[in-house]
Amino acid sequence: MLTLHGISKQFGATQALRNVSLSLEAGEVLALIGENGAGKSTLMKILSGAQLPDAGVMSISGQPYRPADPHAARQAGVAMIYQELNLAPDLSVEDNIMLGQEARFGPLLNRGQQRSRVRTALATLGHPNLPLDTPVRALSVAVQQLVEIARALVLDARVIVFDEPTSSLTQADAEHLFTVIDRLRQSGHAIIYISHFLEEVRRVASRYTVLRDGQVAGSGPLAGATEAQIVALMVGRDVKDLFPTVPHTAGAPVLSLQSLTGTKMPRGATIELHAGEILGLAGLVGSGRTELIRCVYGLDAVQSGAVKVAGKSSSASPHARIGLGLGLVSEDRKGEGLAQSRSIADNLTYSRLAPYARFGWLNLWRRTRAVRDWMKRLQVKAASPEQTIVELSGGNQQKVAIARVLHQQAEVLLLDEPTRGIDVGTKSEIYRLMGEQAAAGKAIIFVSSYIPELLAVCDRVGVMCRGRLVAVRPSGEWTAESLLSAAVNG
Repeated sequence: MLTLHGISKQFGATQALRNVSLSLEAGEVLALIGENGAGKSTLMKILSGAQLPDAGVMSISGQPYRPADPHAARQAGVAMIYQELNLAPDLSVEDNIMLGQEARFGPLLNRGQQRSRVRTALATLGHPNLPLDTPVRALSVAVQQLVEIARALVLDARVIVFDEPTSSLTQADAEHLFTVIDRLRQSGHAIIYISHFLEEVRRVASRYTVLRDGQVAGSGPLAGATEAQIVALMVGRDVKDLFPTVPHTAGAPVLSLQSLTGTKMPRGATIELHAGEILGLAGLVGSGRTELIRCVYGLDAVQSGAVKVAGKSSSASPHARIGLGLGLVSEDRKGEGLAQSRSIADNLTYSRLAPYARFGWLNLWRRTRAVRDWMKRLQVKAASPEQTIVELSGGNQQKVAIARVLHQQAEVLLLDEPTRGIDVGTKSEIYRLMGEQAAAGKAIIFVSSYIPELLAVCDRVGVMCRGRLVAVRPSGEWTAESLLSAAVNG
């Protein structure tokens, strides 16, 4: 169905892809695996027509394939579902799904035909009653992801690329997606599945190809490959500990929430967080974990209750909470976590410019030197501190977001899904960094949908269900089953 041979791509001095070849049969799911910055995104941009290769050839069903743009790729039967949502926020659900493939009756839209196709696609995804006139910006990130997937189903593409499609889905929605992928495979579609969750890859794919530093590092059937072998191909070395821990000890209370209640969620949350402690927050999508973090940080309105940092209160604004020592890494790094069109230096230092300011002027040389130090410390792969965020891979963007709160010298780190869409090597670095910060006396709230990392990294884990904090226990007292049960049943 699909063949790529000798694909190469260079950006300035950076060789993003070097002689990459792979093939994909009809009715097959191929897992494309690699660290952030390994070349996966560049390869998929070439496949989807967003970029042209410098060298190499592609074919679909034996016919030459070289799309000039994404529209040409879609017309050729290639659909791409990006990790970062690619929707028009002010358009409706229906218009987003049909964008670029509208059904027409003369010069007018054929709404009846469109709605029938859209309803069929959403029913396949298990959401037949999703309001079609609702603007996409009013939907949760998880439902927006479903709209993105429905767009590919309406296209009826022969080749579908799923780039981290479950990153914002509940476990039930993810399982339903896996069922949909199985149906697509059985109907003869060729599917490339990109994910950093190796257990998820095994669930949907039969073969794998690993990219490292823009080259194919290895490939083969998943049935005969161990997790350690695949990780070693990804990072170029053996990773003995996927969940590294740094010894740390909880100290005095530093953050206190008393019956914290937001406009919708959370509802009466009470927590005491200690210096040198990592507190995990588990729960299904929509359980109120993010809303709790946003209320603490001053982004969402608080109806009642109190937030105190080291015994002090402040006005409920991000500026005031930053002044108290809070730092936030948002789950939505594209929409609100980072200024995509600004440089690494700007994003890393925006929340604390004082060290470089004098008489209203910035000492850019001193700031650049400091930013280079942070980039080196967190191993951010970029051309320079002046490179824009949008040009970085997802993993390197996340490192910049984390570097910002560390540079800010925050005493309490609010990390909302900091490892989402991140490769296993980078995840391991982030876990170690969290441990180092806890050992240095920082307090951390770690929101995650990935239960294994919560149980492995956190000192205590709290579970949220329908806006309420239903239990907080030492991580050793939880199992994956009991934690999930509490998240579902409260």
